[in-house]
Amino acid sequence: MRLPGTMTGTIMKGNHKLFKSICQRTVSFRCLSSNEKPKMPPCDFIPEEYKGIPYEDILNIRKTKLSALLTYYKKPILAHQGHMQWLFDHEGKRYLDLFGGIVTVSVGHCHPKVIEAAKRQIDRLWHTTNIYLHSPIHEYVEKLTSRMPGKLKVAYLVNSGSEANDVAMFMARQYTGNFDIISLRSGYHGANPYSLGMTAHSAYKPGVANGFGCHTTMCPDVFRGIWGGSHCRDSPVQTIRTCSCSPGSCDAKDKYIEQLKETLDTSAAKKLAAFIAEPMMGVGGAIQYPKNFLKEAYEIIRGKGGVCIADEVQTGFGRTGSHYWGFQTHDVMPDIVTMAKGIGNGFPMAAIITTEEIARSFTQAVYFNTFGGNPMASSVGSAVLDAIEEDGLQNNCAVVGTHLLLELAKLREKFEIVGDVRGKGLMVGVEMVKDKKTLQPLPAEEMSLIWEECKDNGVLLGKGGLYSNVFRVKPPMCITKEDADFAVAVLERALIKHKETISR
Repeated sequence: MRLPGTMTGTIMKGNHKLFKSICQRTVSFRCLSSNEKPKMPPCDFIPEEYKGIPYEDILNIRKTKLSALLTYYKKPILAHQGHMQWLFDHEGKRYLDLFGGIVTVSVGHCHPKVIEAAKRQIDRLWHTTNIYLHSPIHEYVEKLTSRMPGKLKVAYLVNSGSEANDVAMFMARQYTGNFDIISLRSGYHGANPYSLGMTAHSAYKPGVANGFGCHTTMCPDVFRGIWGGSHCRDSPVQTIRTCSCSPGSCDAKDKYIEQLKETLDTSAAKKLAAFIAEPMMGVGGAIQYPKNFLKEAYEIIRGKGGVCIADEVQTGFGRTGSHYWGFQTHDVMPDIVTMAKGIGNGFPMAAIITTEEIARSFTQAVYFNTFGGNPMASSVGSAVLDAIEEDGLQNNCAVVGTHLLLELAKLREKFEIVGDVRGKGLMVGVEMVKDKKTLQPLPAEEMSLIWEECKDNGVLLGKGGLYSNVFRVKPPMCITKEDADFAVAVLERALIKHKETISR
């Protein structure tokens, strides 16, 4: 099967009935005014009655006993129960979860196959040190590495994406004997003291020493960056900026590559340890690079003695639709791959996968992780891999994601403040601006008006981007076209209401 638009590549065979039902749904929710409320798609799941701590008491505990924890919305949601793409609060209100616990719920909240695996393992063995042999970890790494291309066959199991990127940093430095690491501005790679050096968002910088030897180069953003236009990225929806690229070439890619070379000439040592990049930025706001940027960047880094790290924490496991791993969409082969979030559908686990040669160099000192790959994590991770394949979720990301992107693009044509719609599969960003001429970010208070309105009408969105002006749409990979249409209708209603409010 070949998908519409620019989406091409191998589509994973999945559940035929699921795929057929997705393709046949053509329900369209279109709002004519802010008074018309879109109808939420049906769900036959009935949540249990909430009998926990009273809401006001939870707010007080949050304020006084949980340090520095961010909350979303003026009235924070008290999540009580989840079912696939749906979340239910303590009052029983249902929400379409389009943020998936920050791109973490991959196969669906409380997926029955994952629940079954966790229950089966919890009755057998919760935890033992990995110094002893236990079957789940060996079954899991065999299954996980079988999904990796080339020589990427050796796994290290840890607990979070930040930790995975920390290990990848050490691994690269140990293997190459070099120190300097290059990342992209606006990229996010964790908030641990070492991985924070590769993260290029001031909001996450505490103002104390961290991540020595890390340097950043210009973010190759073809919408907001200096260069780029309407032919530059691998997405069903291109930016509306006029493209200066001549046929068969990408001027934007060449310009951003020159910036990388300048960074290497001025900020880094002659020999490098590594270059790290997300195949598509997550926290940065679903930023996509010009075609072939990563491919050329990898060649340059390797010419400087460095290895290439693909941060697949948000893009992996079929989310981009056309491929299982985000780096495959760029036709590159990294030396180290880090992954987390969707790997466990919410269970705290992560992994680093590399080549045997690099892994061997990492044995010069003992590296041990107490909880990484414990029996529970391994069993859950294995069930997630099975669910992705059996439910046809990579297919679903391609089909529903393309549909969602094309429908959101209609809002860009209709509203001046919708500056850009971008992404691939179910990794989507909607960048909001004051106007399309200046591209000035939409002010935070206006973003919040739209965001809160969407929540009040049953749709949960994330926010991101360097200026927090990008709505992040990264739902559980099981959402349907009907869900996508509902979400677009809710966002359209919120945009109309915003327009009416601002014009008063």
